Amino acid sequence: MAAYRFRLVNVFAETRLGGNPLAVFEDGRGLDDATMQALALQFNLSETTFILPSEQATARVRIFTPSFEMPFAGHPTLGSAHVVRALKNCGDAVTLEMTAGLIPVNASADRWQLSANAPRHRPAAVTRADLAATLGISPADIAGDPLWVDTGSEQLVIPLASADAIDRCQPDPALLARHCRNDSRAMAYVWAENGDGRAKVRFFFPKLGGLCEDPGTGSACANLGGYLLATGRPLPLRWSLDQGEHVGRPCVLSLTVGTDGAIRVGGRVVEIGCGTITLD
Repeated sequence: MAAYRFRLVNVFAETRLGGNPLAVFEDGRGLDDATMQALALQFNLSETTFILPSEQATARVRIFTPSFEMPFAGHPTLGSAHVVRALKNCGDAVTLEMTAGLIPVNASADRWQLSANAPRHRPAAVTRADLAATLGISPADIAGDPLWVDTGSEQLVIPLASADAIDRCQPDPALLARHCRNDSRAMAYVWAENGDGRAKVRFFFPKLGGLCEDPGTGSACANLGGYLLATGRPLPLRWSLDQGEHVGRPCVLSLTVGTDGAIRVGGRVVEIGCGTITLD
């Protein structure tokens, strides 16, 4: 029997039971791809990560949803860095090797910040009328052209006119799969400024014919930074993003975009427990 230790952390958490939950396996050596995928399904969190040795970074991290592996995601990166620091006693500067590349992560106490990859973007081939019907809102609620943005994981970024429009979104899963899909999956990230350097955001994706909403989406936060760069927002900027209210897991994400175009995403990480999985 082989035992594998894991830790449970909440990311972007302002309270111990807020934020986006994550399971982090301290040492993934000896686990093949199928077993990692099965463990992610066993935990059934949005993501589960596995820490591995790396020759070019502090650690290598693999990220699995319950159904597939991801090249990059924000809250798994921050949560895994928090565990790597504890395991290696390596200080507040950590570099993680992901499929998407090397991701620098830095901490001040329990608040972590990652440096995102340089963004790429492309237009979205969807009309405002179709987008509004997909989201269950009025075309007048769409505040600008949506863009596909990629800082490690491509997502559709959609500006809305108000926080009220964000609250009113009730996406149709079938229309989301039809109008908001790239080559691999469907999703929609909606955002609206709230004033005073804050924005309200939500992230939707279809799953097994239904609709899911993510509590706190670091990769999409980075992609919002890419959207703001692509649309010529004055720099530097620093925003706080509120997410997760509608699923009972309030999250606060920090987004900074420097005058050099560097995008950084951060939030608080709280460890709430640990355990051991035993496998044959």
